[in-house]
Amino acid sequence: MTELLEWGSERVLACDPEGPAIDSPQRAVDLIGEAAFAGASVIALPVSRLGAAFFQLRTGLAGEIAQKAVNYRLKLAMIGDISQRLAASSALRDWVREANRGREIWFEPSLDSLAARLDGRAGA
Repeated sequence: MTELLEWGSERVLACDPEGPAIDSPQRAVDLIGEAAFAGASVIALPVSRLGAAFFQLRTGLAGEIAQKAVNYRLKLAMIGDISQRLAASSALRDWVREANRGREIWFEPSLDSLAARLDGRAGA
């Protein structure tokens, strides 16, 4: 079940892991609209809702989805374990490392680690 949480000064739309796959730019726009309607500033998206194309950077899908979130002034956090995908792709590893240094796109292992980041208890 999708729910709206508040951590630090952020309102987080915590998406249901069983929701539709975010496998196209249009699906990302639909999710962004849902977040905006809810008054969220952060989308917490389970990695289970991202298709394989998202993690294959050559498809451009990850960049398109990230850019759409940034364009709408939202932060996007992908939540879950992607260690196997990171082990298989140095390009993905580099992109995730850079994203996690920023202020808008993050990969977090859990909602608890996202809460810590947003509360200022972790590197942001």
